[in-house]
Amino acid sequence: MKAKQLRDLIFKLHRYIGLAVGLLLVLISLTGSLLVFHSEVDDLITSQQFGRVTPVGQSLSPEKILEISQAAYPDWQAFGIEIPEDSYHPYKLNMSTPNANPQIYLDGRYEIFINPYTGYIMGDRPERYTFYRLMLNLHYRLFAEKIGITIVGITGLLLLILSITGVALWPGWRRLITGFKIKWKAHPKRVNFDVHKVTGIIASGFFVLSAFTGICYSFYEFTDSLIHALILSPQPAETPVSQPGLGKRSLGLSQILKQADVALPNAQTTVVYLATSPEDTFWVYKKSSENSDKLANLVHLDQYTGKVLRLDNQQTQSLGKQIWKYIAALHFGTFGGIKTRILYVFLGIAPLILFMTGFVMWSGRKRVIRTEQVIE
Repeated sequence: MKAKQLRDLIFKLHRYIGLAVGLLLVLISLTGSLLVFHSEVDDLITSQQFGRVTPVGQSLSPEKILEISQAAYPDWQAFGIEIPEDSYHPYKLNMSTPNANPQIYLDGRYEIFINPYTGYIMGDRPERYTFYRLMLNLHYRLFAEKIGITIVGITGLLLLILSITGVALWPGWRRLITGFKIKWKAHPKRVNFDVHKVTGIIASGFFVLSAFTGICYSFYEFTDSLIHALILSPQPAETPVSQPGLGKRSLGLSQILKQADVALPNAQTTVVYLATSPEDTFWVYKKSSENSDKLANLVHLDQYTGKVLRLDNQQTQSLGKQIWKYIAALHFGTFGGIKTRILYVFLGIAPLILFMTGFVMWSGRKRVIRTEQVIE
């Protein structure tokens, strides 16, 4: 195949993939940009919706907060509790209604906000309609459950092809300065093309990282198996279970938290998932420092004895988990702090610019072809 024929093939591949999935890529990238600061946005929405906490006296224990919520919602079942990150935030409990449909994403699941000092219930809201869940469901599932996840994964693969073909077509390979120059005073068509080529080459590395890591999440089971096969390491054991027996009673939350503190004494408890069935374990998440992720460490405890069944420690985690940690950091832009997250927000707008400029080039080219056909 001659060089011109190869270039024409790459050009057609780039153009038609862009036209086919451009709008979908715009949707996925914009929701991804919004998710970069989901914690801050959700915190703002929560404070506007339910108000902020004023510290007064001693904070109530998580067990007491759990008792208050169960008394206020006797028919609902609590399955999680998030500890306030500071003295101005409420407790957040996760509860499910008795008629929840497990086939529907987050159906019947609510978030309950409770003042940690007074025990006052500030309000509740359906979890599926929170900012974070709406954006995540759209970004990762397209509101279509498993098939949506597959579509997003395939779209990520097409983004990889778009990025590679775009870099191959970049005019800067012939003359570097040309590839980064925008002639603002030129004809609008030339400005449009220049904006497309410069935006594309600047964002290409980001696209490759986002597409690759997104594919890893969309096809998690396959990726996880592949990672452990490549590093010659067995996959982690299945999630441990509690050992129910006749006359055994589940320990109180305060006892469970004490056992978790013994397992990780220098870490702060952030989130607890409760045992809701006889074989469930308590999941206690902890963070080891002020700036670490709130889900960095996880302690699995038997609900009847408080025995630590498994400890996922950030400091001693397996190579497989470390790889997933790096994948997460690259996908969410958390590896460089606030500056990287801000950069990710702006780069998430790039597909919109590229789709608009690409569409203008395609429509202009189409009009030229039609005009030539009329003349002939």
